Amino acid sequence: MHLCERPDLAPYAAKSHLSRGRKYKEDFKDDRPAFERDRDRIIHSSAFRRLEYKTQVFVNHEGDYYRTRLTHSLEVAQIAKGIARRLGLNEELTESLALAHDLGHTPFGHSGEKALNKLMKDMGGFEHNLQSLRVVEVLEDKYPGFTGLNLTWETREGIVKHSSSCDSPRYARLGEYQPDSVPTLEAQIINIADEIAYNNHDIDDAVEAGFLTLEGLREVALCEEVIQRVGEKYPGIPEYKKKYQTISTLIGHLISDVVSSSEENIKHNKIETIKDVRSVNKILISYSPQVEKKTAELKDFLQKNVYQHYKVERMRVKAERYVTLLFETYRDNPSLLPQKYIERIGSEPKERVICDYIAGMTDRYALDEYKKLFEPYERV
Repeated sequence: MHLCERPDLAPYAAKSHLSRGRKYKEDFKDDRPAFERDRDRIIHSSAFRRLEYKTQVFVNHEGDYYRTRLTHSLEVAQIAKGIARRLGLNEELTESLALAHDLGHTPFGHSGEKALNKLMKDMGGFEHNLQSLRVVEVLEDKYPGFTGLNLTWETREGIVKHSSSCDSPRYARLGEYQPDSVPTLEAQIINIADEIAYNNHDIDDAVEAGFLTLEGLREVALCEEVIQRVGEKYPGIPEYKKKYQTISTLIGHLISDVVSSSEENIKHNKIETIKDVRSVNKILISYSPQVEKKTAELKDFLQKNVYQHYKVERMRVKAERYVTLLFETYRDNPSLLPQKYIERIGSEPKERVICDYIAGMTDRYALDEYKKLFEPYERV
């Protein structure tokens, strides 16, 4: 075992000292494990900081309470590390992937992503996992000798193979990242931790916004079970405390189910090494079938009552308009772009450069750009 590697990792966990390495050779100033170094580089990236002002569901200026892409990423990391620890998997790789999984997201959430994908349909489209990879391989530019963050192969593979009910990787375009193979177990954790995080924090935010009530959530079997359990344990507590306890209990219940179900999957498939994970080539980190069915019911409920709520739909329409007008204006007048983006046109297609610029914007920056370009009395 390598001196800097944790001695208690499962034999099928990803090991820093067995990483396939980085694209570019570097001389490091210390002996941190490779995946820990990846995590630190992600945290210190510009793209990670900008997540603070990117929409999750509720636009940032609607209130300080609501989740942003940054707080969502931190919640995913918390949940994912808890699962990894219980399964004996590499927490540093897991945390790196959790913190990086939304780096390529646009302003205004999935509305911005859909708008950019439509605008780029003849130029390869836009998908935020592929954009996250582009961020860490090309767009971050702070190290001598190369562009990007020069992350390990395993971290880059996990970023581009992230999938959820909202997005899935276009495996045919993964190139060097083994398009016919599932990623590490650590990467598989992110898919389900992402879902646990957004299902639960979207309940919290939707209740805060008045879209949902705890009583209304009782029509979802999974929520009814948890609300009943909380009521029996804490009779008579105020409604706001009941909300917090319900969400906390639900997260704990889902984590426990994922751990027990995944342990069974690992045992049933005789997984003893990381090579076995690749050979079996199926997702091993999962809910039990019973809980999978119940979470599907919860997602359908949230889709109907939160994501299709008329106020969210109004923001979707506005967001698509902002993104579309910005893109079309820059395309027709590229001289309006910042100089460093103008300099890239020629070496890369103009539309891809514009797409990178808009995808990197925060909600606030995009709105400011919109006002500068289209409101006559706004200072430029």
